[in-house]
Amino acid sequence: MSDALHEAFFALHHGLPRQGPGSDATTRRLLALAGPLPERPRTLDVGCGPGRAALLLAAEAGARVTAVDLHRPFLDELRERSAAHGLSDRIRIERHSMTALPYPDGAFDLIWAEGSAYLMGFDTALRSWRRLLAPGGVLVVTECEWATDTPAPRAAAFWAQAGALRSGERNTAAAEAAGYRVLGVHELPDSDWFEEYYDPLARHADAADPARPGMAQAIAGAREEIAVRRAHGADYRYRGYVLTPADTEEKSMWTTRAERPGSAGAADRAAIREVLLGAFPTPLEADLVEALRADESAWLPELSVVAQTPDGTIAGYALITRGWVDGEPVLTLAPCAVRPEFQRQGAGAAAIRAALEAARARDGERLVTVLGHPEYYPRFGFTPASGFGIRVGFEVPDEAIMVLALTEDRPLPAGTIRYPEAFGV
Repeated sequence: MSDALHEAFFALHHGLPRQGPGSDATTRRLLALAGPLPERPRTLDVGCGPGRAALLLAAEAGARVTAVDLHRPFLDELRERSAAHGLSDRIRIERHSMTALPYPDGAFDLIWAEGSAYLMGFDTALRSWRRLLAPGGVLVVTECEWATDTPAPRAAAFWAQAGALRSGERNTAAAEAAGYRVLGVHELPDSDWFEEYYDPLARHADAADPARPGMAQAIAGAREEIAVRRAHGADYRYRGYVLTPADTEEKSMWTTRAERPGSAGAADRAAIREVLLGAFPTPLEADLVEALRADESAWLPELSVVAQTPDGTIAGYALITRGWVDGEPVLTLAPCAVRPEFQRQGAGAAAIRAALEAARARDGERLVTVLGHPEYYPRFGFTPASGFGIRVGFEVPDEAIMVLALTEDRPLPAGTIRYPEAFGV
């Protein structure tokens, strides 16, 4: 790439919300797949660009982020944004090449690379960055790959010059060969390509001055990339890979399961009540669970989930029951609790993740709502309910009402949340 084309390319991309396909929802989903992390994970955002992921990780996961890129204007933009969001103390901004990162072995609990690993090659990036992960650390990386063995000639020709793609099977094999175990995979939806990246890029191309050196070629390249995606988008995809070193102990200290039903579950019910009484200053939450358990319209037995120690002690609890949004059935997460002696050790997060996975496994469920701490629940993929036209009928801070979409292929209801009668609201 000539100097003029290089400068025109960055000028065309300057000010875009993202430098490639992605979204805040995808960042949250990948973070959820990463599983339990330290309370303030030491995080490296490699090829951070203007820092959309870095800002989210700092704000919603409590991460201490080191954001690295070579392009100084991106770093300047992130510096301004982090200050505007009050996150300057959580985001350290440094200018380095991703091929020569000056950090000691084991320096990070989480390495984040959305849309940047291709710059040095997927295999090379994975091998190079592995040493930087602390024991039990997680690498999150997104990569474009073929979704078919027979791509259209136009798509094949475009990607042959833009950067050779491989299949998902080959990328998974490459990750395993580099010494990782795959914790999860997430395919980016089509909206991550267009709404978040290509539509803004097309507007920049329309407004750019083609007389500027290199700009006509940069505009043509952007328009061809967008056209290929529109015509042959089914042939290739972006996927996020959530990886951990293969020698990481796979088994968590927590096991999760649904509350046992009927008379066999008497011990479970007693232990759950003890957890709730220990976690909260009054018996309100413990009594609430008892009342919900007696409400046949609200109680969903498989969504009353406990996290227990290896010896079977119930340490954490998460409950999802039936709720409604303007008459449409949804799910409601509450209450969640951890015995005091097990708090800040991941028991609550383990129970919540298990309950949400059980919710996803139920046929027809679309949405989970939660009223809770806005700095805690986004790590599980929850976002403000107001963005979906969903609200509650009582006074509460907007950011405390959140929702998690369980499906991307069905419309979500909008309106006012109605809780089971036992909640008393």
